[in-house]
Amino acid sequence: MSTWFQYVLIIIALVLISLVVVKLMRKDFHIEANKLIGYLGGKENIINAECNMSRFKVILKDVSIVNKDAIERLGAKGIVEIDNQLKIIFGKDAKQLKKYIDEIL
Repeated sequence: MSTWFQYVLIIIALVLISLVVVKLMRKDFHIEANKLIGYLGGKENIINAECNMSRFKVILKDVSIVNKDAIERLGAKGIVEIDNQLKIIFGKDAKQLKKYIDEIL
């Protein structure tokens, strides 16, 4: 086998490995949104949901049933509770999550 052919095979292998890694690193926001709704107590517990920059604000019927630890494991950088609402800091993912949650609700 010639040297250039070996280089081509190596480049193809590296490209394929890179594509697999990128695919595995991408978040599936449909799954994330479904998990978030469950952690918030289900669809029936959510009164309203809004997104402002990096924050996801949700008004709930019952805040006591929310699984805050699971929301943080989902990627929240912080959660602020005020009365019956939560402000969840998701960073750049907040708008994307809100989009998929609107589709589900």
